[in-house]
Amino acid sequence: LYSLEMLARVDVLCLDKTGTITDGRMKVNDCILMNNTTNYTISEIMGSMLSALHDSNQTSVALYNHFGHSNALKAIKTIPFSSDKKLSAVTFAEGGTFSYGAPEFVLKEIPEKLKNLIRQYASMGLRVLILAHSKSSITASGTLPAQMKPIAIITIADNIRENAAKTIAWFKENDVALKVISGDNPLTVSEIARRVGVPNADKYISLEGMSERDVIAVADSYTVFGRVTPEQKAILIKSMKLAGHSVAMTGDGVNDILAMKEADCAVSLASGSEATRNISHLVLM
Repeated sequence: LYSLEMLARVDVLCLDKTGTITDGRMKVNDCILMNNTTNYTISEIMGSMLSALHDSNQTSVALYNHFGHSNALKAIKTIPFSSDKKLSAVTFAEGGTFSYGAPEFVLKEIPEKLKNLIRQYASMGLRVLILAHSKSSITASGTLPAQMKPIAIITIADNIRENAAKTIAWFKENDVALKVISGDNPLTVSEIARRVGVPNADKYISLEGMSERDVIAVADSYTVFGRVTPEQKAILIKSMKLAGHSVAMTGDGVNDILAMKEADCAVSLASGSEATRNISHLVLM
């Protein structure tokens, strides 16, 4: 009862994109070859990486459905995916290091031509992953080699929930402000938010590399926040509360937990992780 009363007072609703606006089901849309100078096909590289990493998030499921598993290369070192790093990487005995993930996290510098391609796909609402290669190994401290060369772009399509637009329209009619917070490229998130009718979806920003003070400064001025870390999600919620708002946060993954604990009302989805359901005020069955 306390939770329902708190929900009734909410005037800002923060939504995660993946698993909330979208249903979490992803599908590889396309794989664009750039300059693969290795002796292996993209399917052999991706299949060998997926076999070595054992990642179980929705992105790796979509990649597995497209590329499958392979034993073409033998792994000797790995960097599993994390919400902070936004990439995965594997060093193979015979092929050097391969990494896939968010372009700006995998590559130190992105050539202008590649930037334009990424922007073009992101503006279509697609998630863009870059696959890159280096002859060197993952460092002793567990970071990528300095020189990673892009060899392919992989685009992934998110499936928008059937009732998302209707639900968002209802909150809009009831004067609840909507904010979309995601680890993805802000342009991709903005396009998906626009499709489901989130007001001011064109007001987007990337929080990549921002300090706590910077995050607090932009919390009230934007609708869509991209490249957000779990810690930054919590800072956004905290600053909205300090501005006098009652804030609800919906989420489905462990990377949403910090923000959901900070929110006045935390709402999780039954399909989400057990840890997220355990700390929520409300679970949508």
